[in-house]
Amino acid sequence: MVLETNITEMLGIKYPIIAAPMGPFYTTELTVAVSEAGGLGVLSHTNLFGKSSIDEMKKNMEYVVEHTDKPFGFNIRTARLQVDAPTLCRVIPRFIRENQKIREQCVYVLTSAGTPKMIHNRSFEKLKESGSNIKHFHVAPALWLAGKCVTAGVDGMVVTGWEGGGHQSYEKVSTLVLIQQVKQKFPDTPLIACGGFATGEGLAGALAMGAGAIAMGSRFIASKESEFHENYKNVVPSAKASDTMYCLGVLGPIRLWKNDYALAHKPVSSKEEKLALEEELTAEKLVEENKRYEMIYNGDIEDGAVLLGQSIGLINSTESVKDIINNIVKTAEKYLVNTKQIIK
Repeated sequence: MVLETNITEMLGIKYPIIAAPMGPFYTTELTVAVSEAGGLGVLSHTNLFGKSSIDEMKKNMEYVVEHTDKPFGFNIRTARLQVDAPTLCRVIPRFIRENQKIREQCVYVLTSAGTPKMIHNRSFEKLKESGSNIKHFHVAPALWLAGKCVTAGVDGMVVTGWEGGGHQSYEKVSTLVLIQQVKQKFPDTPLIACGGFATGEGLAGALAMGAGAIAMGSRFIASKESEFHENYKNVVPSAKASDTMYCLGVLGPIRLWKNDYALAHKPVSSKEEKLALEEELTAEKLVEENKRYEMIYNGDIEDGAVLLGQSIGLINSTESVKDIINNIVKTAEKYLVNTKQIIK
């Protein structure tokens, strides 16, 4: 059985499995591993330790094409407080266009945590005119945002419910419900399901509901190839789904593993409340918050921001990316065959 979908065909990948964006952490080695294993690796929007996100993205792309000839993608967070985003959206498409090997392999740009329109500039249009097959997807954690994505002319959406780790919406709608809502309203738009996926059962369910692929973050954090600190990885296998919580992050709502940092960041109730808090946010406070990500990158799991989703309750071990993908695909095939037998 071959799991061919509109997403595997669009992106030229073997399996409908994509690495979720996990910025500001490095995912360069992970991107290579996921792409080599037949999925789609995705480079994170990385700006840790005061480094230039533009320089880091360029170096990471060069590294990827040196170590795999498979397709890959990258992420840009387009939030209001992400001051480097507009420059990234202009400079990186030009960099891709001017590098033939990168242009051939980079097939996916995922914008998130802000507007889907920022990447739609002259630099990106010139990239597409150069013969690139790059597709633009945006993360839609709410039905109203899915509408904005379609209006903006995206090639597809990553529909993520609040089970997922990282940035979330204020609506707190589950992936199960949100996928159905988006499919009903936008039946012709290609979808990638994200939030709560770590198994073959999940992949089979997502495909059965009309998604063309799943995106996974927490499952790939707990992989041998990921660059995440061993302390971070070791949180996952013994954790329960209830060990994460919905908190207030710098860019908006966020799901984190429960630790001292998360417990000190209770969520706000609305975007309006968050905007009011942003007016009180000083440059010093913003720097301090960003350091929490550097702390976890260095292994401080008590005071750092540990981004993990509820799918950690499904993960029992740290494995190689190849084994993770193969096991998920094999299990999904079994369940999809069973589904076919039900339909007579």
